[in-house]
Amino acid sequence: MSASTAAAYEVRGASPRRPAPPGGTRPGKLVAISDLHVRHAENRRIVEALRPESDQDWLLVAGDVSETVAEIEWALGVLANRFATVVWAPGNHELWTPPDDPVQLRGEQRYRHLVDLCRRLGVHTPEDPYPVWEGQGGPAVIAPLFVLYDYTFRPAGAASRRHALDMAERAGVVCTDEFLLHPDPYPSREAWCRARLEITEKRLTEVPDELPTVLVNHFPLVREPTRVLWHPEFALWCGTEATADWHRRFRAAAVVYGHLHIPRLIHQDGVPHQEVSLGYPREWRRRPARPGRPVQILPAAHAGEEAR
Repeated sequence: MSASTAAAYEVRGASPRRPAPPGGTRPGKLVAISDLHVRHAENRRIVEALRPESDQDWLLVAGDVSETVAEIEWALGVLANRFATVVWAPGNHELWTPPDDPVQLRGEQRYRHLVDLCRRLGVHTPEDPYPVWEGQGGPAVIAPLFVLYDYTFRPAGAASRRHALDMAERAGVVCTDEFLLHPDPYPSREAWCRARLEITEKRLTEVPDELPTVLVNHFPLVREPTRVLWHPEFALWCGTEATADWHRRFRAAAVVYGHLHIPRLIHQDGVPHQEVSLGYPREWRRRPARPGRPVQILPAAHAGEEAR
């Protein structure tokens, strides 16, 4: 893989990166976190204390920063001022239209409003040219994705979407998305998902074959991570079968996701899939690891080496 290939791709497509602040001597790393949920005061304090280990570190934020536009802007602004580059992929919570948010935009309009907000902050989004990480473990094209879900992660025995949703409701499992995540102007969340799949797949096919990718999505790209959910019916709101082979088709060096609030690493076809969520205080308090420490994605941590 030649450096000229990566440089040529950047010239054709990637948006310019801000120069790293002066004074950093440690090599930079590509690190990731998700599900910051800064509406919770304890999580907000974690973000206030979150700092890179090197002036050259890039941070991948895989969605669910918060629910209100003001909180999202605050958190991404803090992180953009500290890390050399910040890349954001939206989660379902950012796409909610909570009744207490002064910004009452819905669906696509809300998403585009958040994209504009990120651009003002210098944060990369799924609508921008993909940046190229050329630090340790690179070069790799960093592809933030927005593809939603389409209810195809169905429980055993479910013959249709409606049947699956009925099963979930009988089990007492109904995602808040059903009430707050509006698909406007699309007729359904599945239709929005189909549109996003088409847009995203086209962009990924344009990445030069010589370059590996790091795929950053809020939802897992494969179903396997949902097998450990306490309530398996919740998998309905966790992804789409349409992305099951993307880690192979698009030469992923790593896949980064969140949403499940179950931080762990699995491998599919030899590709690491890393869940990087902070989650709610009631969840991270039970974990032995220090909360809010981003997960190292590149260079890949070796066996026995701490990645978080």
